[in-house]
Amino acid sequence: MKAFVKKCARVLATPWRRAKQRRYADPSATAMPRIELPNDQLLPLVREYVAKGEKVVISVKGYSMRPFLEHLRDRVQLAPWTSLAVGDAVLAEIAPGHFVLHRIITIDGQRLMLMGDGNIRGTESCTMADVCGVVTEYLRPNGHVLLASDPTLKRKIKLWRRLLPIRRLLLFIYKATI
Repeated sequence: MKAFVKKCARVLATPWRRAKQRRYADPSATAMPRIELPNDQLLPLVREYVAKGEKVVISVKGYSMRPFLEHLRDRVQLAPWTSLAVGDAVLAEIAPGHFVLHRIITIDGQRLMLMGDGNIRGTESCTMADVCGVVTEYLRPNGHVLLASDPTLKRKIKLWRRLLPIRRLLLFIYKATI
């Protein structure tokens, strides 16, 4: 039954899926080879550069930030932070050598609670000192740049947080349509 529902959702969403593929098409995907470093080598370097005041752009790996960020499709620009707020996406080292790019869901003094947009439960905690950088821009493959400070994006993020009780269903529909 579940497979049937998924197939029906996929068929019904075909026009939207194809439009999304065209919208996010990367015209230079065939022109430049992609070089990847393992996160355990790349992210400590990112932390160093951001600590020096540099802005760094990295590709997103993993599915925990769906539907806002997609695995190996989107990139984010990280910058040093001066203040943090609930709803900010941050790169944090939650354990030695273990980094996550998740959204802040609560702030309690120096303690932060993080959760990925694509997660339905499970959180990570860290301190403000563990935050390597804050996301300032979302970069799509077609060259579109979405600022993290965009009011429309902030409203969507706030709505998505409120939809946590039905997030499992919404993510199921999203996965069926991509």
